[in-house]
Amino acid sequence: MRLARVAHSDGVSFVALEPDPAAPQEKVLAVEIDQHPFGEPTFTGRKWPMADVRLLAPILPTKVICVGKNYAEHAREMGGEPPENPVIFMKPSTAVIGPNAPIKLPPNSERVDFEGELAAVVGRPCKDVPEARGNDVLLGYTIANDVTARDQQQADGQWTRAKGYDTFCPLGPWIDTALDPADVAVRTELDGELKQDSRTSLLLHDVGALVSWISRIMTLLPGDVILTGTPAGVGPMKAGQKVSVSIDGLGTLTNPVQEA
Repeated sequence: MRLARVAHSDGVSFVALEPDPAAPQEKVLAVEIDQHPFGEPTFTGRKWPMADVRLLAPILPTKVICVGKNYAEHAREMGGEPPENPVIFMKPSTAVIGPNAPIKLPPNSERVDFEGELAAVVGRPCKDVPEARGNDVLLGYTIANDVTARDQQQADGQWTRAKGYDTFCPLGPWIDTALDPADVAVRTELDGELKQDSRTSLLLHDVGALVSWISRIMTLLPGDVILTGTPAGVGPMKAGQKVSVSIDGLGTLTNPVQEA
């Protein structure tokens, strides 16, 4: 099932994306979910053609937990060796934006980078999850862009400021509850030029291991998002450009880049 969050003429709703029975090969309907998408969702009966809604970030997490240097080649391009254990940091919920919303470049940074990633969405409260059950506590997967003020990351030595600006966590376009994340392609394009091209099979710590590691540190809540790490090829974006992150089975998350 694909789950999304949309704006429509009456407000904002969680929806399931389903084929239109009248034209299943051509059109998709947004079918409204009652209250929230966790557990076994129930439906209100309302539905809209996709042309009549606007995709938003598919979830508003209480926290976004990110994993750094989780691809060996990216660790090396950042000037170090791959870490033995996951390196985690956090983004504020205010950094989250949805598809086609602009990434806004802060005026006090001279270099802001894209970092395309697979993101896991937590489906239920959990703590101390065994690694073998890490995937069991997830609602599904979406696409993320871990936008980073690279000059500030290097200057500060810790990453909160560089990673935490408003608009620095695009998510979307939807959550897929059936994706197998073991070996899917992750690609990032800047104005149509391929910049990142890797596969999740190259993750140093897979999704189950990450869920287990993080849940031993903090309680995970429904809707929390885990960014699993970016592959090699990160680079700067400029105002007027457009960045697109694509993951097999999940589609493409595209955002324009603007001055703040």
